[in-house]
Amino acid sequence: MKTESLSGLAEQHLAIARQASNGRSAQTVHGGHAGVLRQTLIALAGGRQLDEHESPGEATLQVLHGHVRLIAGADEQAATTGELLAIPDARHSLKAVHDSVVLLTVAKP
Repeated sequence: MKTESLSGLAEQHLAIARQASNGRSAQTVHGGHAGVLRQTLIALAGGRQLDEHESPGEATLQVLHGHVRLIAGADEQAATTGELLAIPDARHSLKAVHDSVVLLTVAKP
């Protein structure tokens, strides 16, 4: 069995995101495109966002650090450190209000 330090990865990727021209950094920490379950750590510098995209399937977003807004059409949900959001089955975007790190968990059909 392998143990990952999510807090260590969060710090590492947030440092990368702060320096990156697109303001983000990500790493798959479990699974992959071939498996059913995939978990990806995503770091976003404050004020940056993931542009609108399709829903990846059944998914949740756990805020490991910071403050984010999940936007789907006219609906918007804010979450801060320690909170969990269910991602809607609709096009959506994610904005980092402050420097933020989230854990995206996707279960593909």
